[in-house]
Amino acid sequence: MMLSICYIYFILFFVLSLIAFSLGLIFLIQDLTYFIELDLISLNSSSIVMTFLFDWMSLLFMSFVLFISSMVIYYSYEYMLGDLNLNRFINLVCLFVLSMMLLIISPNLISILLGWDGLGLVSYCLVVYYQNVKSSSAGMLTAITNRIGDVAILLSIAWMLNYGSWNFIYYLSCMKNDFSMKLISFLIVLAALTKSAQIPFSSWLPAAMAAPTPVSSLVHSSTLVTAGVYLVIRFFNCLGNQVLIILVFLSCFTMFMAGLGANFEFDLKKIIALSTLSQLGLMMSIIALGEPVLGFFHLLTHALFKALLFMCAGCMIHSLMDCQDIRFMGNLSVFMPLTCSMFNISNLALSGLPFLTGFYSKDLILEVVSLSYLNVMIYLVFFVSTGLTFSYTIRLLFYTVFGNLNFLSLFNFNDEGKIMLKGMMGLIFFVIFGGSMMSWLMFPIPYFICLPMILKLMTLIVILLGGWLGFYLTQIEISSLNFFLDNIMKSLFMSSMWNMPFLSTSLISFPTLILGSVYYKHVDQGWSEFFGSQNLYNNLSIKSSFFLKFSKESLKIFMFMTIFWVIFLSVLLF
Repeated sequence: MMLSICYIYFILFFVLSLIAFSLGLIFLIQDLTYFIELDLISLNSSSIVMTFLFDWMSLLFMSFVLFISSMVIYYSYEYMLGDLNLNRFINLVCLFVLSMMLLIISPNLISILLGWDGLGLVSYCLVVYYQNVKSSSAGMLTAITNRIGDVAILLSIAWMLNYGSWNFIYYLSCMKNDFSMKLISFLIVLAALTKSAQIPFSSWLPAAMAAPTPVSSLVHSSTLVTAGVYLVIRFFNCLGNQVLIILVFLSCFTMFMAGLGANFEFDLKKIIALSTLSQLGLMMSIIALGEPVLGFFHLLTHALFKALLFMCAGCMIHSLMDCQDIRFMGNLSVFMPLTCSMFNISNLALSGLPFLTGFYSKDLILEVVSLSYLNVMIYLVFFVSTGLTFSYTIRLLFYTVFGNLNFLSLFNFNDEGKIMLKGMMGLIFFVIFGGSMMSWLMFPIPYFICLPMILKLMTLIVILLGGWLGFYLTQIEISSLNFFLDNIMKSLFMSSMWNMPFLSTSLISFPTLILGSVYYKHVDQGWSEFFGSQNLYNNLSIKSSFFLKFSKESLKIFMFMTIFWVIFLSVLLF
């Protein structure tokens, strides 16, 4: 029964992804845009209309989400084998994908809120899926952080009443200099910062690794975290210079912080999560520098290799009896050659190795940055972060593939999971060839970039330096004179994302919860209850009981009132 449900969803999403991709290519070549309006309710002169937007961007993004979801659902059957609630898990994943679909094709803030809140709610259910203390804490941190973005979207919905419609797509060009539209765009950017985990909302993303690995593969590649990036791309025309400058600084420092933290982390899934955070910072920063299509291109290519990277990591964790510490791994290429091959290809695509998927978007981004008019600090942050990416990639490869196996087990593990391997093989072709294919489709007229030789070689220089740093870090981590133990406080500061999890939990969540309990006890259930609903209920019950007496004893009251009026009129007349 469970296998049939997995296959049904897998085939459905795969076929839909092919249809969406074909339509996306047609829309891209012919430059088409379609609006579909469904009249849900029409009462007198008021009507409630559901609007959908289909253009090349929404259709291509939808096809990638559906394709990755189909592979993840197929992969999940074997990964979650033995789980009594597999049926519920698959249904939650499908709800997650449907929420993302609604967000992608909505040109209306109300329907965007439905998809946005659906993502937040289902992601909470998936993060707390294992129902232990760690996942509960991570789920609460995820939910509270994302609620800030929900409030920002609610405020933008309220402010859009100034225009008389919630279809923001109609106002992006004609009202882009209007103050109201700029304010709405600022609120949308604030919401996007929370969903895409930019500074200071970054701590929830590594914490969300408490979810099952197939969820991480879906959430951190093409759905939840990219929703904010997609929304910023849609609202790009209305963003003012001040908002773009703030966005550049926040995203650049997010990229740098995540790359630095990944070099000090030993949890396999958290290293990949921090690399996702680094790539999200890269997407946001290039969008803020005025290249939204290039940011969207990197979003699509990143989705492919990051989904495969998480699936390979899940296969390793599955084989090592749920061990996630990279110090216990090593020499896995002997035991799991297929998984390690795909893992290495994904890691090299993440680093931007030439002619893999990540190269076409990442190299283009760095050359556009070199061509832009920027200050030295932002330029250095971009290239140092690129070097740090290759640094933690080399470190990860050394520990998992080339190092010594430190895992003591009484069994032999290998590439036995045929269904998991087939799910991963469905992505490996696109990880190798997807970047070149998408670059030819999206940029038929190539960028003309004319740079000095030193700036052309800058990417290669920082990658080589990053590779040397990654190798050096592995050497001093396993040496007897450990540099990080001698400088334990600095090491903890860098590995804990600049104390951001502490700030997010201890200094924000606890006072907020305490203030919330005080408000609930003394205001919501106290004075507002006394003067508000409870007082209204008491007054209405007294008045209704008074009038009830009139209706029950109507004859007596009628006779009494008649006698009263006769006496009253007699006194007035005489």
